[in-house]
Amino acid sequence: MGKTVTCEISLGILGFNAHCGTPPNPAAPGCLPGGSSSGSASAVAAGLADIALGTDSGGSVRVPASLCGLHGLRPTHGRIPFEGVCAQAPSFDTAGWFARDAETFARAGAVLLGEAPVEPEPAPLLLAEDAFALADGPVQAALRPQAARVAALLGGAPRAMTLGEAGELAAWGSQRNVLQRAEGWQTFRGWIDAVNPRLAFNVARNLSFAASLTEAQIAVAAALRHRVRERARSLLEGGAILCIPTTPFTAPPLGLPLQELDALSERIGLLTSFAGLTGVPQLSLPLGQVAGRPVGLSLLAWRGQDARLLGIARALAG
Repeated sequence: MGKTVTCEISLGILGFNAHCGTPPNPAAPGCLPGGSSSGSASAVAAGLADIALGTDSGGSVRVPASLCGLHGLRPTHGRIPFEGVCAQAPSFDTAGWFARDAETFARAGAVLLGEAPVEPEPAPLLLAEDAFALADGPVQAALRPQAARVAALLGGAPRAMTLGEAGELAAWGSQRNVLQRAEGWQTFRGWIDAVNPRLAFNVARNLSFAASLTEAQIAVAAALRHRVRERARSLLEGGAILCIPTTPFTAPPLGLPLQELDALSERIGLLTSFAGLTGVPQLSLPLGQVAGRPVGLSLLAWRGQDARLLGIARALAG
């Protein structure tokens, strides 16, 4: 009956495709849907499907879930088998899914994870102030009360903290880009050499950047990933839940120039890089609204605790 569109070779975060067209955003008409799993999110938001699968390496389930007003999960890295899927960056690639309502989302998750949602138990909710500070003011205002709702469900109030030292989130975003693009180049270079495909400028430019990366640059980024993983362990291994905005803004309008799109993509990457670098699960909940457009609130847990996040989603809706 139809085929979902994705960003070219999954290298895109805002959902546009210069060759195949950009899927509509039913939750914010005239706006970008988020990507790269843009068609999957668009189909679910439009009611054409109850659930849809997506992949998430740098944010490709979380971002469209936020901009299209859906539930979406980037699961623990390696939690859902990736066989049969075209890889991009293997140490980042995950398979997730979308749904409009929490019950359908949880039921699909029970099948994909092979584990029933876990009912919420008392736990600290860590509110990352440095992550919230990256979001637009109206987004912060819309999401903070929702974070308080989640904290109350978990038996307390949000506990303010910071993910990193001053400026660290920017470093995480840039170094995650280095690692993910380096792996993407290794994945696609043989195909590019053999086919010399037609690619949009933004995709070709990023691949060219990846081809020029040195072993020293990649080693620096890998060392930073190790430090970020230890930070995640110290925050989450004891059972706490981390709360951040999924995206720093609502869906941008169609037709923006490439320079503006690049700046928006960079801002998103500052928020999506923590889960990408650490492999922890991140759930985007459709809890915020700004001027009639949705924006997601994200909850992150320690590795393997995906079913806890599903249980929280279902309890909030109940």
